[in-house]
Amino acid sequence: MKTNNYKLMVIFALALQLICCGDRFPSAYDLELPKPPSQWVSLLGDPHWRVEWLNPNGEKQSADISPGGGIAVEIPITWANPVTAWPFWPSHNLIPGLFKPAGALFPLDVDGDSLRLSWEAGADTVFYWELALANKGNMSRAPANLDWLRFRSLFKEGTLKEDVCKDPWLIDWRSAAEKTIASGFDRRRFISETPEKVNIPVFADLWYGASPFAEPLCFDKDEGKIPVFPVRSGGVNVWVSEEGILRVRGKVWVFKEWK
Repeated sequence: MKTNNYKLMVIFALALQLICCGDRFPSAYDLELPKPPSQWVSLLGDPHWRVEWLNPNGEKQSADISPGGGIAVEIPITWANPVTAWPFWPSHNLIPGLFKPAGALFPLDVDGDSLRLSWEAGADTVFYWELALANKGNMSRAPANLDWLRFRSLFKEGTLKEDVCKDPWLIDWRSAAEKTIASGFDRRRFISETPEKVNIPVFADLWYGASPFAEPLCFDKDEGKIPVFPVRSGGVNVWVSEEGILRVRGKVWVFKEWK
């Protein structure tokens, strides 16, 4: 019932906007980027951002934003469209895609002439891109046609398990998208991926991961035990600490100390 009421409120708000603006939306939206996690900033500095969106022709575009910078983007005025912002740190060779992104969905995250990006909506937009990649021309299952209000309600109302409500990056979004395209929307797709446990002889008390929601990994380096890291498939896992940067893919790892 809450989801249906929220949907009606959004539709009513959009109708008012159309009436007040003479059937016109703004030609471009300023992006409001979220504040990065303090632990990332303290160890790496303020991030650059790689922004990805669809232009009015439906073509994917990207642009980089320096710390403190901004950008306005034009997007298709249809339901719904994603804007994704990947944080990265070129001075540390941490390229876009290693740390989890922030995001926004048009029109759900519109605020006047702005689109408000949030860390929570970053997973929404990655799921959107993965749905587009998995789709083979089935318009009924095009990502723009997904019930995004229902999707968001799964996390906000605690319908899913507590771990993924707390950190949606525990979900394998590519696998969830492929299954959704193949056989439809099902909340049972949104479960945490089981990581591989890898012993890595690097020592620091606290390691911060690439998800803004993840709790730090805590190890007592004075105990002398080899730390065990939860390594997920599908790319490079990254952790940062006061000692340096750790990159892991499978059982292959590289540690770089701070200079």
